Amino acid sequence: MAVMSSMEELSPREQAVLALERRSFGGPGAKERAIREQLGLVPVRYYQLLNALLDDPRALAHDPVTVNRLRRVRENRRAER
Repeated sequence: MAVMSSMEELSPREQAVLALERRSFGGPGAKERAIREQLGLVPVRYYQLLNALLDDPRALAHDPVTVNRLRRVRENRRAER
């Protein structure tokens, strides 16, 4: 079954998380407000989901530009620690 699960598409919520990451936000708190209003999530949960998506091959197949950009950001932050 593990092989088939990699062939499944992202859920609508997972797709919405990636779509939100493609957008730019102006002003402090705008992104957090969008997370709450559009996805119904608290920001902490949103970032947990996003981090898991960055390691998901389905997310890479769905939106390689966004996933690779966010992976680079994550790796740079880890390297700075």
